[in-house]
Amino acid sequence: MFKYFEPNKIFSITSKAPKYVLFLFIVILSIGLTEALILSPEDYKQSHSVRIMYVHVPAAWISLGIFSAITFLSIVGYIFKIRNFFLIAKSLASSGLVFNIIALVTGSIWGKPTWGTWWAWDARITSMLILALFYIMYLVAWRIFEDSDKAFKVTSIITILGIINVPIIKYSVDWWNTLHQPASINILSKSSIHISMLFPLITMTAAFALFSLLIFLMKYNTELIKIKNRGLDRL
Repeated sequence: MFKYFEPNKIFSITSKAPKYVLFLFIVILSIGLTEALILSPEDYKQSHSVRIMYVHVPAAWISLGIFSAITFLSIVGYIFKIRNFFLIAKSLASSGLVFNIIALVTGSIWGKPTWGTWWAWDARITSMLILALFYIMYLVAWRIFEDSDKAFKVTSIITILGIINVPIIKYSVDWWNTLHQPASINILSKSSIHISMLFPLITMTAAFALFSLLIFLMKYNTELIKIKNRGLDRL
């Protein structure tokens, strides 16, 4: 069922989707920004600087989620020779890198009033920087290798090596003494963050996810157009 995909059929769906995603993104982002900047309370220790959290944390989550998705798509695509999975992974990578950089920059801005420094070689900060390097290597590999089979192999290796860093990012605050506080949100247990802060955090995460989807659709449609221009009717 994964073997053949017709670009015309896929493009007829994905070309119409961006306008609907853009509308949803604007609505959700508006709600998220209103909650984050106006309605959510200031922190009793960090005051209004805590509002950076509503950009920093969702950006980090999206970046980690996209790299995990890229790794899954690359491994499955390489094993079963599904070219479309590689196109999806390639189209996701750009937004993943952008959100990784946003997480690093906002973390640095947040660190100045909180820790008294713009940058510290904290375990989580350093591992997030390493993830950005893997994103860059992944994107560069697609530009260097013109041969599809070689690009598939090299990018798959990069993602397999890079995914080892994802649990390190997640559990670095538990494994080592770091400047970062332990996780405030737990899926399997009660979260320590109040609902007045949790709601805007989740809303902004949804907005960022929609933005990632929008960028993905634009990049993916470009890849499909390239395939059509080469006269291919199968992926």
